[in-house]
Amino acid sequence: RRTVQCKKGDTVARFLELVRCDLAKEFREMGNVSSDALLYVKEDLIIPQDISFYDLIATRARGKSGPLFNFDVHEDVRLGAVDARVEKDESHPGKIVERRWYDRNKHIFPASRWEIYDPAKEYGSYTIHGGEVNKKKK
Repeated sequence: RRTVQCKKGDTVARFLELVRCDLAKEFREMGNVSSDALLYVKEDLIIPQDISFYDLIATRARGKSGPLFNFDVHEDVRLGAVDARVEKDESHPGKIVERRWYDRNKHIFPASRWEIYDPAKEYGSYTIHGGEVNKKKK
């Protein structure tokens, strides 16, 4: 895994350019690839390059399996059986792939599950972990 730091208003396009520059130090072929030829995939969603990370975080954007980004501080204590229908309040690292690779492999798992992020679309009916504890009994 690698880390790249972005500023508050940076778009996904700017992030991909920073990633490309970082990878070009180690992989020569990345020096010939433009950042437009890269895709950022988070929670099985291809994030468009014109969206800023700030917008995604401020609007609490949701993916197929829960929040795309979550910076809330909380303690996660799990006891007993874990219900698979209840999402964990954590997110997975994103993936950077070349658009050319995606076009060749979009019929194969995991790329076959990926779709372009649409902020207006509802991606699932998960509940946040802990919701089952906080429900009032009637």
